[in-house]
Amino acid sequence: MWQFLKPYVVAFGVLLVIEGAWLTLIAKNFYQKELGFLMSDSPKLIPTAMFALVFIAGLVFFVINPALAKDSWKYALLAGLFFGLVSYSTYDLTNLATLKGWPLIVSAVDLVWGSVMSASVSTISYFILKIIG
Repeated sequence: MWQFLKPYVVAFGVLLVIEGAWLTLIAKNFYQKELGFLMSDSPKLIPTAMFALVFIAGLVFFVINPALAKDSWKYALLAGLFFGLVSYSTYDLTNLATLKGWPLIVSAVDLVWGSVMSASVSTISYFILKIIG
């Protein structure tokens, strides 16, 4: 259990910092400009937390623990990049295919962001876990 819980807690903390910076500092105005007509007045915390809990479980299971087993930060980076692309494609490409007026630029930015964020969380978590043992 500890083999899953420790990486989970570390990755969750890393995700909070990176995603928090993205949503509150970097991309807030972008999403407001592109999706303001769809956005609620305030974020819904329960669905946000549910996404984070599931996403981190996937990162730990499919990326971080295998990277630790292989002793490979490169695996963490590349598998994290791919995991983020797959995860964010599910949401963004479905929205692009089914929602009238969904901006292509939002999907493009989100796919890049999801890939970079996932690779970053995986790689940073890998190094933290290597350091703390």
